[in-house]
Amino acid sequence: MRGASPWQRGVRNESQVLICPDCQRLHDLDLDSCAGCGSTALICRLGEVECRACGAVRMAMARTDTSPADPVTPPPGLSAEVEAALNRVLGRA
Repeated sequence: MRGASPWQRGVRNESQVLICPDCQRLHDLDLDSCAGCGSTALICRLGEVECRACGAVRMAMARTDTSPADPVTPPPGLSAEVEAALNRVLGRA
């Protein structure tokens, strides 16, 4: 099925979430809000949180809880490997 999705995006506890049509009717979704304008129209991608209302962008804060829903911590050295691979692909010295 193509077309506009009835699901909406939001950010909760520094993570991107999808909000089903039924939950959109609730008033208290406990979504994060923009520090600048107060909007909850946020998207989280690549470690950044962007406000779709005012365009403000900030780095996502590191999560401190250890609930099972947390993403798996990448192995040590992975960042260096990714950076080296990007440098090779992009022809950087």
